[in-house]
Amino acid sequence: MNSNSQSANPASTYSHRLADVVGTAIALLTLTLPVFVIAHYSSSNAPYNQPSLTYRLPKGGK
Repeated sequence: MNSNSQSANPASTYSHRLADVVGTAIALLTLTLPVFVIAHYSSSNAPYNQPSLTYRLPKGGK
C-alpha cells in the first residue's frame, strides 16, 4: 500500500474543490472590500476646499 496516493473518493474531491472556491472568495473579499470601504467613507467625509486663485493686494502705496 502506498500511503501517499490520493483516494478517488468523489466526496473528498468535491470537498476540496468547495474549499478552494470558498478560500478564493474570502481572499478576494479580504483584498477588495477594504479598498471600497475606504474609498466610500473618505470621499463622503472629506471637505471640498478649493484654493483661491485670486489674490488681493493691499491698497496704499509706497
